[in-house]
Amino acid sequence: MSEHSYCVIMAGGIGARFWPMSRTSHPKQFIDILGTGETLIQQTFNRFVRICPTENIYIVTNDLYRDLVQQQLPQLAPEQILCEPSRRNTAPCIAYANYCMLARDPEAKIVVAPSDHIILKEEIFLENIQSALQAASEHDWLLTLGIKPSRPDTGYGYIQFTEGEVYPADQQIRKVKTFTEKPNLDLARTFLQCGDFLWNSGIFIWSLKSIMKAFEDYLPEVDSLFKKGIGKYGTPEEAGFIAETYQVCKSISIDYGVMEKAPNVFVLAVDFGWSDLGTWGSLYENRSQDENGNAVVGKNVMLYDSTNCIINMPNDKLVVLEGLTDYIVVESENVLLVCKKADEQQIRQFVNDVRLEKGERFV
Repeated sequence: MSEHSYCVIMAGGIGARFWPMSRTSHPKQFIDILGTGETLIQQTFNRFVRICPTENIYIVTNDLYRDLVQQQLPQLAPEQILCEPSRRNTAPCIAYANYCMLARDPEAKIVVAPSDHIILKEEIFLENIQSALQAASEHDWLLTLGIKPSRPDTGYGYIQFTEGEVYPADQQIRKVKTFTEKPNLDLARTFLQCGDFLWNSGIFIWSLKSIMKAFEDYLPEVDSLFKKGIGKYGTPEEAGFIAETYQVCKSISIDYGVMEKAPNVFVLAVDFGWSDLGTWGSLYENRSQDENGNAVVGKNVMLYDSTNCIINMPNDKLVVLEGLTDYIVVESENVLLVCKKADEQQIRQFVNDVRLEKGERFV
């Protein structure tokens, strides 16, 4: 474990596609959604604490969730919880963390990861991360982890790698050729057949020097805002400076702002049992199922002539379902959702409609 190894865990999202279990006040990263005894953010932290000193792990979250982070990760000092006053996507989140780390360790080597992913083969995952950190320490590279696709999925972005020269220390590291946002089904099938496309995991590895240079080159308007705070990070002035900065900072992803533009981007092809757990459908795939293909949470659920459903109900509620195939049935607090699995991408729209027509108390 290197003293220069750092981890930035991004934990500010609201998980709208997991509504109604995931709410604005208590989103999915703070829920034990798999029934393991640990929330998703706790699983993520416990994974990275094996390769980074605890004091080198930062959580970037929304102001709303500071208390939740402190409750679930009491090991962290207050200055390790970086709170954004508003959501501005991943690039400002990373820029904020960069300048906090610069104040401590200009030689930092960094893993940036979402707080809500599933990793089934943790030992392989940690080996991949160590390999990428080693590459980042030897080269001015921006690395991302690419998942070997198992199906033509339209819910992920894709990364195409070159077939040429490979990194001698790990031949699964290849130079990136193109990024493609979520494709349609025909294009996803073509990508799968080509064999040189990977799913974009949204997990990044780089040196602090490399990523800060990339911000200067490709997102100077974002970088210059956070650069004005040098001398304030880690002091009582930080919160006020960040509040002012986020009022004028644009919203942009690190993929669009940096990774798709920089020439020094590499991908490590991996296969460690990954899911971004972005939808009820992805949760269905990661839960145990009965003989009829139903994934059920709830002690009093009775099913008749129902197959391939995901059902999540409170333990104190008796639920009888008959004649359903390929449905999502979820009750949480004051909301019941019944939706076809094939239509789960509409859940974001449901949430927007509910907010407009029924108010914030249901979202």
